[in-house]
Amino acid sequence: MGKSERNRTIDTDPESGAAYLSACLAERDLPAGFALDRLARGDAFALMPLLPRGFADLLIADPPYNMTKNYGGDPFTKRSAAEYEEYTRAWLALAAPLVKEGGSVYVCCDWQSGLIVGSVLSEFFTIKNRITWQREKGRGALRNWKNGMEDIWFATKGEGYTFDLAAVKQRRRVIAPYREGGKPKGWRQSGGKKFRDTCPSNFWDDITVPFWSMPENTAHPTQKPEKLFAKLILASSAAGETVFDPFAGSGTALVTAKKLGRRYFGIERSERYCVWAQQRLERAEEDKRIQGYDGKVFYERNTLPGT
Repeated sequence: MGKSERNRTIDTDPESGAAYLSACLAERDLPAGFALDRLARGDAFALMPLLPRGFADLLIADPPYNMTKNYGGDPFTKRSAAEYEEYTRAWLALAAPLVKEGGSVYVCCDWQSGLIVGSVLSEFFTIKNRITWQREKGRGALRNWKNGMEDIWFATKGEGYTFDLAAVKQRRRVIAPYREGGKPKGWRQSGGKKFRDTCPSNFWDDITVPFWSMPENTAHPTQKPEKLFAKLILASSAAGETVFDPFAGSGTALVTAKKLGRRYFGIERSERYCVWAQQRLERAEEDKRIQGYDGKVFYERNTLPGT
């Protein structure tokens, strides 16, 4: 059976997507052929040493969590805590020199791998915070609580880092509006709805994990939402600055960076995922929309008009 009309999942195979694959840089193209706004196909451990030092203003990394999973025909096998610690230290040692002084770093993880990631990350950068975001969906567990959260460590290289709070305000409904002298205090009204644009905390409950009817959705098993990475990019980089993702997957960080007027560079070893990422980057030439974001503020889940 074919996909339903509303199923917009990108799952192009490498043979059909040969033109997208050929658009990627190969290891032989580096370092002489390094250029921004490109995706390089290959292993991050082999390619990162070929990249120019200090080229990235913002590093967003979504490495394999410490669990057994197949990534586009490239399996990652769960390791001991000590082995995963060494794996994390190895890729961070290669990535750290690529971040410029004053740059920022975000590393995705789950509750188990996060204990290791946070510890190792502090060897290379200054830890600033840990963001927890609600996945909204997750598998049930018979003898444990269902895991519906993931974490992102936030760190910086020095203290001269960018943090644009005004760019990541969230529009929240006001349930019990307070008035002073008969006038709204700290909230506004539009279309009969009362709302407040608030400063975001380090717990995000407004994220929708991509699903089959969303144009950003791919068949990647652990795809991150564009809205999630949009918050990181807007807070921790300026227009025209460079976002680097050494584990690009289906390209969410790169696509979101492009939509938000940033430069980008990514690495991905799976040919299948490279095809999907390039396909999405091409679509982003025309379609700059990010679900749950109207270009000014982020909306609570399923509250942005027209989405």
